[in-house]
Amino acid sequence: MAVPERGARERMVFSAAQLIRRDGVATTGMREVAAHAGAPRGSLQHYFPGGKEQLVNEAVQWAARYAGKRVARFLAALPEPTPSGLFTEMVRQWTDEYESVGFAGGCPVAAATVDWAESTASTRAAVAEAFATWTAPVARALTDMGVPEERAAALATLMVSSLEGAILMARAERDTRPLMIVARELGPLLDAAVSQDG
Repeated sequence: MAVPERGARERMVFSAAQLIRRDGVATTGMREVAAHAGAPRGSLQHYFPGGKEQLVNEAVQWAARYAGKRVARFLAALPEPTPSGLFTEMVRQWTDEYESVGFAGGCPVAAATVDWAESTASTRAAVAEAFATWTAPVARALTDMGVPEERAAALATLMVSSLEGAILMARAERDTRPLMIVARELGPLLDAAVSQDG
């Protein structure tokens, strides 16, 4: 996949997200991030005076923005946008990855939640904000498809939390089965939420 040219700081945030999604926060060190990013080690202190905590929080925020922006791309890929179609595309991103490169990677937001959210207040706030950043465009998309506004936010939470749980189970089982099941089982419920009055 072609990646647009990034500066050293952006490369380090991206690299941190990639390493966290594969290895977790505890195992991801600042030196590994610099090496992965092809950045001088001295630049870490310059760009991240708050150390690893700052870098982890920024990586989580980057991942959430990435996930949020993908919602529009998923919708654009559908001939006729439906809630189940959107969720199927969200799931397909993961099944495609796991079928092509294996199960090493997960969600960096989930990894940071598990590894650091309890012990590091700023990371807990960052992951909470990250989930909100991700679910907001999902809720907007559902509203645009005719789901009543008062229900859209709850269904967006259901979609994201179901996807996150299925990712964990798929990695544990080394099988995309949990992802396929949540897409199949949630689809009718999501589509049934579309208001027939519109």
